[in-house]
Amino acid sequence: MKLLVLGGTHHVGRAVVEAALARGDTVTTLTRGVSGHAVPGAEARRADRRDPEALAGALGEDRWDAVIDTWSFEPAAVRDAVRLLDGRARHYTYISSRSVYAWPIPPGADESAPVVDADPDSTDAEDYAAAKRGGELAALAGFGGDVLLARAGLVLGPYELVGRLPWWLNRISAGGRVPAPGPRERPLQYVDARDLAEWCLDAGRSGLGGAFNAVSPPGHTRIGALLDQCVEVTGSDAELVWIRPDAIEAADVSGWTNLPIWVPPTGELAALHDGDASAAQAAGLRCRPMEETVADTWAWLQREGTPAGASARAGQIGLSDEAEQRLLAAVR
Repeated sequence: MKLLVLGGTHHVGRAVVEAALARGDTVTTLTRGVSGHAVPGAEARRADRRDPEALAGALGEDRWDAVIDTWSFEPAAVRDAVRLLDGRARHYTYISSRSVYAWPIPPGADESAPVVDADPDSTDAEDYAAAKRGGELAALAGFGGDVLLARAGLVLGPYELVGRLPWWLNRISAGGRVPAPGPRERPLQYVDARDLAEWCLDAGRSGLGGAFNAVSPPGHTRIGALLDQCVEVTGSDAELVWIRPDAIEAADVSGWTNLPIWVPPTGELAALHDGDASAAQAAGLRCRPMEETVADTWAWLQREGTPAGASARAGQIGLSDEAEQRLLAAVR
């Protein structure tokens, strides 16, 4: 397959390029060329896709079998790319997000759940949910071939830029008493970027279209098992100190950001690990064991270090020293 990846040097895009090359596909990437890791074997083209003339010049008159678009900013950039590529590829995948659903997301929500209002012509990227939904609308309106909207949930695995699993691995590696959000059996739902990549490549070959919650079934693993695995792969002497959800709330600590990956079992955040992903599973999405995701993420961090993007978000992702002490004090 001849593949164009709009992106291709960060997280999902990088995973897509590596998976496609491993299959023997011919891969072209389009990036600004100022960040991330270019994958050897892919043809790298450079342009700022916010500039329609630069985008058109970089892509020329070439044609592809499939396009995978990882853009997460202004919907207008998706609109311009789709208009340019319509008729020059038979399949278009837009890596979207479950964030497109109107908040709060109902527990068990499938693809028919209400979505946020959005404008495919918008040049505003401040509202992530609206930007992703606008990108979906742009792809659907402007591309005449099959369009797959891959509504990813929490995306983990090597190359993770946000830094949720890397934060846990780095904190546990440092040792000592580590606040662990309970209960231990709290179910988790996520997708490894590499599994998402393989599924999107299969979709490009088969012509799969439509919107899918591209994430594991709920309960793919549990928070206790995941954090235990972090201890094991890092070889740490860390002690996981389990803390009840009510004590976490009382300490003014949040799930998802302060305590990455985890969300409390009740409240508005709970549905982030309780989406209906049965349609994607029926369409072939397969999710590898959690142990492999954790081990491979730690191995990647040892090779390349924590990404600069994750470091820049340190004020948003993870616990401050003060918050950690508040949590530990709650169990004394």
